[in-house]
Amino acid sequence: MDIVQEYISTIGWESIILTSLKLLFIFALAWGLMLGIRQFLVRMEKRLLRDSQREGEPPNESVKRVETLIRLIRQGVYILLWLTVGLIVLREVGIDVTPILASAGILGLAVGFGAQNLVRDVISGFFIILENQVRINDVAIINGTGGLVERINFRTVVLRDLGGIVHVFPNGAITSISNMTREWSAYVFDIGVAYKENTDEVTAIMKDVGTALKADEYFGALMLGEPEIFGVDKFDTSAVVIKGRIKTRPIRQWEVGREYLRRIKQAFDENGIEIPFPHQTVYFGEKSKPFELQILEKLKTE
Repeated sequence: MDIVQEYISTIGWESIILTSLKLLFIFALAWGLMLGIRQFLVRMEKRLLRDSQREGEPPNESVKRVETLIRLIRQGVYILLWLTVGLIVLREVGIDVTPILASAGILGLAVGFGAQNLVRDVISGFFIILENQVRINDVAIINGTGGLVERINFRTVVLRDLGGIVHVFPNGAITSISNMTREWSAYVFDIGVAYKENTDEVTAIMKDVGTALKADEYFGALMLGEPEIFGVDKFDTSAVVIKGRIKTRPIRQWEVGREYLRRIKQAFDENGIEIPFPHQTVYFGEKSKPFELQILEKLKTE
């Protein structure tokens, strides 16, 4: 009993109480910082959602993108905060943190060299999501490959092309992204007619078809205005090419464009407008007469 009392009397209670108060203050400050960070991230999330809705992004896609982004930021900040708190606590209780920091630095350097591609992919994925370069269900061309964006992760972007082939691109290896369905889309068409046709009359027919298409109950709701007829674009081998464009809601350009071409074909048939096909003449030399002429001369001799 005397030994226990002697041991208790040697304990520096003043130092223990002071250290405990410091630790309580550190944890309270860390907890307050965590609450402040949480409130800041909530306000940031609401602001990003408002900006996405203002740009016309579908609500479900904007919610997924923003939640993913905020979750990544929250995890990173919390890990950094509690690692810092842990080091401070260890220092307050008398543990030298210098060897720990040195070991962590060496370990981080080794991991950094081994996982630099992974880190590059994650950082690139973070900025792809932050800048809203592409979204799920967008049609995009990534590194020259086009298709539907099925998934966007922090390390990869998954694309499925028209043939059903799935392409996986590491975010750090993406050098170019062409989003074909951002905010609005467009169907660009080149329609060729015979050289004998009056291009003004053809243009008028094309505009009438566009007006009727815009008035359609189904297709009109997918269009952002009547088709734009730019006019004669070039003189091709067998046709005069007239270029135009139809602006549509995102990813609806092909559906509207096919219907427009179908109606153009019907309108041209009704008005006798010729859509030419390539012609080819076979020539055998100066002494060879055309085939039709040879047949006529043979009939005359008989």
